[in-house]
Amino acid sequence: MSHQRLGRDPLRPVRPGPPPAGGPDGGASRPVRFVGWLGGLGCLAAGYGVFQFLFQLLPASLGGEAAKYLVSSVSGAGTALAAWLAAALVRARAAGSARTAVAPGDGAGGAPGPLPEVFASAYGTLVAQVSVVDDPDRGRLTGWSHSLGESSPARPTSVGTAYGLQTMLDLGMTDGRLAPGELVDTLWRLRLPGGGWSARSQGARPRPEVTALVLGALARAGVPPERLTEEADRCARAFTRELDRAGRESTHVVTTVLRGLLRAAPGGDALPRLREALVDGAVSDPGRDHLRCWGYRLDPPHGPPCPLHTAQAVVALERAARVLGESAGVRAAREDGVRWLLSCPDAPHHSCADLENLREEVRRPRPDDPARHEVLHVRHFTATWIVRALLSRGALEVARQDGLEETWRELVDGAAAAVWAGQQDGIWSWNRGDGTGLRHPMWMTYQGLSALRAHARWTYRPDDRR
Repeated sequence: MSHQRLGRDPLRPVRPGPPPAGGPDGGASRPVRFVGWLGGLGCLAAGYGVFQFLFQLLPASLGGEAAKYLVSSVSGAGTALAAWLAAALVRARAAGSARTAVAPGDGAGGAPGPLPEVFASAYGTLVAQVSVVDDPDRGRLTGWSHSLGESSPARPTSVGTAYGLQTMLDLGMTDGRLAPGELVDTLWRLRLPGGGWSARSQGARPRPEVTALVLGALARAGVPPERLTEEADRCARAFTRELDRAGRESTHVVTTVLRGLLRAAPGGDALPRLREALVDGAVSDPGRDHLRCWGYRLDPPHGPPCPLHTAQAVVALERAARVLGESAGVRAAREDGVRWLLSCPDAPHHSCADLENLREEVRRPRPDDPARHEVLHVRHFTATWIVRALLSRGALEVARQDGLEETWRELVDGAAAAVWAGQQDGIWSWNRGDGTGLRHPMWMTYQGLSALRAHARWTYRPDDRR
């Protein structure tokens, strides 16, 4: 999607499939052409045969030669027309079958095209939208703002560039139009004077969720661990109940910090404590067999059980298990979260209400005026988190143990379909009507592409010859 199209409402046109083998004549196969030949030549032969038969059979007393010619001609013409129509029907059905055989599913659900095409479109849009700015204090900045297509001059931000870098890593960065090194250098240049990173709306004070996001992206890009350790330690030291109570009470913030630091500093001392806080923040849901799940807060009041935050917790605990190992208690909490997601009441009907996008606020007292608050508006692409949580290795193991593999498959496919339906040419739009002008956030496109990529990897079967 080019930058000129970013302002348009999402459309999901049906793309025509490739033509069947047979050349530029509409893709007719050899059997179809043979039927067409019979329809042209055979119809005349059938009509002439009926004419001759009736002419010889009809008695002379019918009214003379003229009457016999008339009756025979009308009957022959009718037979020829009927044969031609029958051949045309067979030809049309055969052509339709050929198109279906070559491009199965092209029209199903308004699918916009194959996954490689979506990835290529997303890559082209991100390359076209990249911003290069010469900052007098920070030097040359190459990256993205928080959202694509912003009306104001697009200056690279920490959040936008971190998600853009991760998107490019997922897409493979297959050509030289963008260099990962330039994006990595930009993130370092955007680091605050005292260390750490913050969102554009958070001012000059570093925030752990943004710092962990950036450090995780840098780690994925191959930045050496020794270069990340100091920043990761600083982030962990500041992320305590005494220094950031609001952040430590937020499921979203804790899971974000945990995921980022597991990548950037997998040996950090704070990781077991963050995981323990996450497990302790789980709640029992009487509406789903008293399974443990998560709300938006880790401390009372936890808020209602939430599919989004439960999925975020499952993803963070799964990653922590791979890096740190896990105790029986931690594993039980993670598996309860998976079972809670699998118990969606609408699962047998292939549509789970747990996929609704959400919006929340993280309020922190301002350091210069504790009576006032800094507000971070967070928007969540719920379906992508459900895909990521259920596609974890541990989630599939739970589904198999409980005999729920079919339910697992239905929920994964339903969530992936919801992700797919929200994109246009590989770019996702936030359309919740909450007044935000950031209609194409970078994080949403990253999460959408990442979820589709994960789903494609899990569902790929080289021996499936459908």
